[in-house]
Amino acid sequence: MKPLTLLSVLVASTLGLGLGVGAGSAWASAGPGDMSPATPEASGSAASQVLPVEGRFPALSGATTWLNGPALTASGLHGKVVLVDFWTFSCINSLRPLPYLRAWAAKYQAQGLVVIGVQSPEFAFEQRLDNVRDALASHAISFPVAVDNGHRIWNAFQNEYWPAIYLIDAEGRIRYHRFGEGDYDQTERAIQVLLAEAGASGVDRNLVHVQGTGAEAAPDWDNVKSPETYLGYARTERFASPGGAIKDTRHAYTAPTPLELNDWALAGEWTMGAEATTVRKAHGRLLFRFHARDLHLVAGPSTHGSTLHFRVLIDGKPPGSSHGADTDEQGNGTIDGQRLYQLIRQKAPIDDRTFEIEFLEPGIDVFAFTFG
Repeated sequence: MKPLTLLSVLVASTLGLGLGVGAGSAWASAGPGDMSPATPEASGSAASQVLPVEGRFPALSGATTWLNGPALTASGLHGKVVLVDFWTFSCINSLRPLPYLRAWAAKYQAQGLVVIGVQSPEFAFEQRLDNVRDALASHAISFPVAVDNGHRIWNAFQNEYWPAIYLIDAEGRIRYHRFGEGDYDQTERAIQVLLAEAGASGVDRNLVHVQGTGAEAAPDWDNVKSPETYLGYARTERFASPGGAIKDTRHAYTAPTPLELNDWALAGEWTMGAEATTVRKAHGRLLFRFHARDLHLVAGPSTHGSTLHFRVLIDGKPPGSSHGADTDEQGNGTIDGQRLYQLIRQKAPIDDRTFEIEFLEPGIDVFAFTFG
């Protein structure tokens, strides 16, 4: 679970994103605890068949546009059970629930469930419609998606987290919410309760069984000891290159040896901006000392449409069988769009490792590391 933070708003404001947070938001800082499913909140108890009324279905009119179908309205959905999922396509916490959302949309459509994704951007590049369309295609998302670039729907729900699921009953009342990953069985039971209340017949009471692949695979929480780490100066932590961050200026960085756990560093010529850091000369390197099964990097070409190349190492060696979905055994891969890249999926044993990525050409922006 990742909260929209005060620094997120400040960075977004600087970049012209115009983000907002619902009334009564609790400002928080994302850290390792925000990544675990142990802390996110679920309302009600589907097992006890008691789902309290939490409020009315807010308007969906704030969407910038709709994809995968015409614009939907709260009034037009009266009589349907509606699942609203707030997500953003480069957030690993938003991607891992997708197998369940796709399965529920298919399984319960005939009984009256409507699944709606609300794409609420965190980074500026997530506002681009072509990037959103690419994400829908790559993740096989066919249910309706509201593009919420102004965070108007987010604010209407007074939402604070990616991901966040809200269930609305056939009378237009919010009856359940889930902040963060996990509790999929409880959420599906809540769907079944609301469909039964609406008079749906033939509801299959069994639960779906899904297994995500690539970045959508379930995390290995027992081995996640590294936090999401932003790579722009507005929100970064534990940057270990000597001299620290040189803001908005091309600079030749060096990487210390060894790195401490959860430290990161740059080597070569880079420009560190508020939201992203950009490699300015071929063979620039980015290093992170991490402990997790999976390592992801949110990145993209500075020039839209470019395809650029990289090579990754773990503890100075090609990853071999521990390569991710976006690398081969030798660690080779390409940056072909602005998105999340899965670079490492380690085989056991999971231990502290030094990750290194070398960019073979300049002109790549890096935004954040995430783990699983």
